Amino acid sequence: MSKLTLSMAEKVIAAAFAKGAELKLKPLTVAVLDAGGHLVALSRQDGSSIMRPQIASGKAYGALAVGTGTRWLNANAETRPHFVQALNGASGGAIVPVPGGVLIRDGKGGEALGAVGISGDTSDNDEAAAVAGIEAIGKTPDCG
Repeated sequence: MSKLTLSMAEKVIAAAFAKGAELKLKPLTVAVLDAGGHLVALSRQDGSSIMRPQIASGKAYGALAVGTGTRWLNANAETRPHFVQALNGASGGAIVPVPGGVLIRDGKGGEALGAVGISGDTSDNDEAAAVAGIEAIGKTPDCG
């Protein structure tokens, strides 16, 4: 069984920040959760606004909650808002249902090792940085 380590989480964060710099994104906050939804690492760039840690964590938690990236949750928020509202209620309001939460899979269709949530720029750019971070550790991103 593969495990998401602190060293892996730190590499994800470094690669996500590098992608953000390459794309000239606004300051990012990156949260990496293990498969049980526990925070492994969180880092925020200088200039990140005060709610970014909660938003990034909520994106990662949402991906873990539904077993796929938060792009899927965003689509369901538009087509089945009652479902996403109920899910968020059941989680105590912990889920942020917009792109930027990406599962870390051990191979295509493999076991979910955890999730990355990023907040700071547009949702699509946050997701692109998360994908880059996951790929940097040789794992498969699942955006939903």
